[in-house]
Amino acid sequence: MIDLHAHLDLYPDPVATADECIERDLFVLSVTTTPSAWAGTAALARGAAKIRTALGLHPQLAHERRGELQLFDELLPESRYVGEIGLDGGPELKATWETQRHIFDEILRMCGAAGGRIMTIHSRRAAGPVLDALASRSDAGVAVLHWFSGTRRELKRAVDQGCWFSVGPAMLAGERGRGLVAEMPRDRILTETDGPFAQVEGRSLFPWDVAKAEPILADLWAVDEGEVRGQLLANLKRLTTRIAPERGSAPGRGSSGVGCAG
Repeated sequence: MIDLHAHLDLYPDPVATADECIERDLFVLSVTTTPSAWAGTAALARGAAKIRTALGLHPQLAHERRGELQLFDELLPESRYVGEIGLDGGPELKATWETQRHIFDEILRMCGAAGGRIMTIHSRRAAGPVLDALASRSDAGVAVLHWFSGTRRELKRAVDQGCWFSVGPAMLAGERGRGLVAEMPRDRILTETDGPFAQVEGRSLFPWDVAKAEPILADLWAVDEGEVRGQLLANLKRLTTRIAPERGSAPGRGSSGVGCAG
């Protein structure tokens, strides 16, 4: 199973959650919301071949943590994954919009200067501006739009720009979300949970809950679940060979090919 977007450090017991991911042999991209959270979150993945940590600065925290951009730049050589980054157009964040845009553009510039990164990107109520920014920084790397919720026209534009998508049980629980996923190229889709923030039936999702997405994808694609798992694994292998490994990366325990691609 593959969880391409989970906040391991924000679960009530991060160590136990990471250990369970290792026990279940999951590939997990553990995203961060601030550069200052990087070191502690990366420690959760120490010795774990299939957990990778992404360096992030969440748009909802941009106005509070803009002073951490320098730290972001210093840490960037340590990971080939970046996230959670992006823009949030929610009305409650209107006052921070210009700061968000500045920080997102700076991060994309840094990623380009560093040779490109695999990026997991937040675009709530901001799909158009996110796509504009990506188009202007085409050297930044591979964009994976996490829990995409834009319009169908914006989805088509994202597909045309080469974006990837991560989708999870919470997104797939709604008819609109399933409709968007049905129009995404299946060879550019990966699963996610966005746990512990995302919930299904009032319960926070854990990384292993990505399994709930597989039968829904099977139904949308009119294939069996085995074929879904094969497609997702092939997609992960393709994605993780797009960008060179981070500095000093080495296989941990349980090494098995794709899990060491990070």
